[in-house]
Amino acid sequence: MNNLTKESVLEALQSVVEPELGKDIVTLGLIASLEVEGLAVRVEVKTSNPAMHARTRMQEAVEFALERNFGKEIKVEVTISTLKASERTPETRKVLPGVEQIIAIASGKGGVGKSTVASNLAVGLAQLGYKVGLCDADIYGPSIPTMFDVTNSKPQSVEIGERTLIQPIEQYGVKVLSIGFFADPEQAIVWRGPMASRALSQLFTDTNWGDLDFMLVDLPPGTGDIHLSLVADVPLTGAVIVSTPQEVALADARKGVGMFRLESVHVPVLGIIENMAYFVPPDMPEKRYDIFGTDGAKRLSASLEVPFLGELPLMQTIREAGDAGRPAALQGDSPAAAAFRLVLANLLKELGKKID
Repeated sequence: MNNLTKESVLEALQSVVEPELGKDIVTLGLIASLEVEGLAVRVEVKTSNPAMHARTRMQEAVEFALERNFGKEIKVEVTISTLKASERTPETRKVLPGVEQIIAIASGKGGVGKSTVASNLAVGLAQLGYKVGLCDADIYGPSIPTMFDVTNSKPQSVEIGERTLIQPIEQYGVKVLSIGFFADPEQAIVWRGPMASRALSQLFTDTNWGDLDFMLVDLPPGTGDIHLSLVADVPLTGAVIVSTPQEVALADARKGVGMFRLESVHVPVLGIIENMAYFVPPDMPEKRYDIFGTDGAKRLSASLEVPFLGELPLMQTIREAGDAGRPAALQGDSPAAAAFRLVLANLLKELGKKID
């Protein structure tokens, strides 16, 4: 058996390659901790892919490399953990290396205003001076082009080095890309899961996003192939869940939180936003009607120990702004814009950032 020391263990682990990054785990700095005592080796390795199958493969590769070099009589204890967003470097970020924060906007069910929230948060971030991208990953029902008044826009290609990439459309200070740009608006998009997943992957890997402070990803409702593909391919900072206060929506929102908390997914839930929380008639501002119930998402946040990011009112102006392709967050000091700013401030607080 070879001499068992930290140095010899690290030398042996240079044969283990991180498959998505194409380099060995020692060169990439993915050895989080290493202890050698007699014939016992305890090592923690970071991996770029949070999926269970990827972590299992990494564990097996580390065990094989050590046993091959030092024999089966050694005792190997391998811990595999996922790289956090704050730990990632350009070298350990194969996808979107120039994007600092990648946040998924999700919902358990459709019709709760997820795309409206995503659009207004993106515009709000741009108004604060951040470099922002918005990827419409709702493969089956893309609505971001309508909300940004770019339904007739066609992204152009751009040559970057030896690659031909898609150039996102820029509107209101936000870089926007949607599968809706590549489909007939009058034709339903009917794709099987693998086809949809490949299309989603191209929105991230074959696009010239450049350097961004934030990318928001507008997910389709529910929990399915698109969500799992996103988690496997994209280094998410976290997820935001959008729900209305009614029980039928909250039940699905709970499932959405549960999906991101699965061990095989392991994406932090940054908070829950309650949309359509109440209605105030424009001609009777002293009146408030809780049409879909009261504080449902707030109670859900408390029960799941997830931050509550705030409530957004049911307002005609928000709907009209979305239909007109000019998000309500652009409306200066209006009540709608103020509501989105408050929610955005809470989100930035969760991310450790402040609004001046």
